[in-house]
Amino acid sequence: MPEAPKNSFAFTPKAFNQHSEALQYIEDVTNNASQVQARVLGEILSHNAHVEYLRRCGLDGRTADRQNFKKLLPVISYEDIKPDIDRIANGDKSPILSSSPISEFLTSSGTSGGERKLMPTIEQELERRSLLYSLLMPVMDQFVPDLDKGKGMYFLFVKSEAKTPGGLVARPVLTSYYKSKHFTERPFDPYTNYTSPDETILCPDPFQSMYSQLLCGLIQHKEVLRVGAVFASGFIRAIKFLEHNWTELARDIRNGHLNSRITDLSVREAVTTILKPDPELAELIEGECIKNSWQGIIPRLWPNTKYIDVIVTGTMAQYIPTLDFYCNRLPLVCTMYASSECYFGLNLNPLSDPKDVCYTLIPTMAYFEFLPVHRNNGVTDPHVISKTQWEKEEKELVELVDVKLGHDYELVVTTFAGLYRYRVGDVLRVAGFKNKAPQFQFICRKNVALSIDSDKTDEVELQNAVKNAIHHLEPFGATLVDYTSHANTSTIPGHYVLFWELKNGATPVPPSVFEDCCLTIEESLNSVYRQGRAADKSIGPLEIKVVEAGTFDKLMDYALTNGSSINQYKTPRCVKFTPIIELLNSTALSSYCSPKCPKWAPGHKQWGTHN
Repeated sequence: MPEAPKNSFAFTPKAFNQHSEALQYIEDVTNNASQVQARVLGEILSHNAHVEYLRRCGLDGRTADRQNFKKLLPVISYEDIKPDIDRIANGDKSPILSSSPISEFLTSSGTSGGERKLMPTIEQELERRSLLYSLLMPVMDQFVPDLDKGKGMYFLFVKSEAKTPGGLVARPVLTSYYKSKHFTERPFDPYTNYTSPDETILCPDPFQSMYSQLLCGLIQHKEVLRVGAVFASGFIRAIKFLEHNWTELARDIRNGHLNSRITDLSVREAVTTILKPDPELAELIEGECIKNSWQGIIPRLWPNTKYIDVIVTGTMAQYIPTLDFYCNRLPLVCTMYASSECYFGLNLNPLSDPKDVCYTLIPTMAYFEFLPVHRNNGVTDPHVISKTQWEKEEKELVELVDVKLGHDYELVVTTFAGLYRYRVGDVLRVAGFKNKAPQFQFICRKNVALSIDSDKTDEVELQNAVKNAIHHLEPFGATLVDYTSHANTSTIPGHYVLFWELKNGATPVPPSVFEDCCLTIEESLNSVYRQGRAADKSIGPLEIKVVEAGTFDKLMDYALTNGSSINQYKTPRCVKFTPIIELLNSTALSSYCSPKCPKWAPGHKQWGTHN
């Protein structure tokens, strides 16, 4: 087996001098996943043997082994450790969760589960994250050669920081990484050779950062071989920014003078070193951007682009048609799987179709366990098994090498930074194996649901229902730009409301077609929902509100103003916060309801031929 470093904290990007070494490392740790995981857990427990949390659970230096770990430590969620987090945030420096000092808190996405959570981290975790980044280029180079002969145009951003009462910095994980020496003092690597100077990425002003990054990307347009952002939605936002600002960007390039709206001195200095008068390029930009259609605008302005590097799994999948429109169906690449809690793994087949994207968890990143998820018609359903069996499976987590192909699991992690058997909230499906390490498809975030009565509609089910409905729009040339939903309980009975922003075609969409969309969504939802509508009358007709263009930009702006990170922002698929609902309602242009109840019959749909 690979000789796991005696101190895993020593992992750094410098560990690999050649791509072949990085690829061999992946082979080694996946071939010996079980042994590596055992050693990782042993190291975590040994390093943190005397922390308060483990002692409270009955685990100490003498009993800190794998068997006692599984026997004594409960599976937890954020609320279980929030009192400990609060103590650390308020200045308690005793070893509560980790023997290593907590260096900062990483804030979770503001749209994932409501309030922002604080994830403890330690200085050494930056090295672990850097290790995963160092594996990206060796993997990608197997599929797209010669990327070292050009640059990447990536729209990367930082978020302003906050400090806890105890003085610890609290910020998004990517802001932490971009501001660390692992990023700012990184050795040359073709994968991190960006068109954006570091100063433009580190600029806290969203407009100045986006403007200067786009300007630098346009100036170096012939050198760009790949483009991207963190999420698909962020990349599309950059394209929309270009739509609104291309005249000023072209003027800067024509004259060789930077827009006076860019006031950050470090950004001005960095950009002016590469900004020279280029009337020919300015004419190209103006000639392309003034055209009626922006289809294929990415390859038109950046002709050597080989792929788009964005996350398009989970709910980001709804942006694929828009990306295909702007990018002329260039490959959409999802490279890695990570969160504020932990960096998890890589996509070892980056050119796979977005629907087939799966991630290989790298066994050295954390200790991984998996809680079986039982699904019925796309909905997590504990009723398909007995309560006793359900409780048993919650206690008997599955280890990394013991998951079963095709099964769904909720991810549970134990990290070097002090999370123990922590439920991340992601539901993953085993899609295959890399040697002895499983490969997972990201299915959804758990517990993101609409509910009026006993019905529970999850994110995946809603996405599929909307996908079915928008086929009604195709004959009219209309496409769905973005959407969210709300469980409106101000009416009796309550009902689902979907807010749709559309890009209209040449022919207006008749009201009856929107009503058909409403009914199709309802027909696509689970039987509990349809029973509530058709039989119990506990749920009212589903409503679609068509909102004005730019509504979801306003929604994002609102979230950013209130503390969300532009790197982590994802359109929430269900909204509950009153000001957001008021914002959406204020932009509604028209409203349509389902004309009749969806079909429903007792029993399961698959039993129909046997009734």
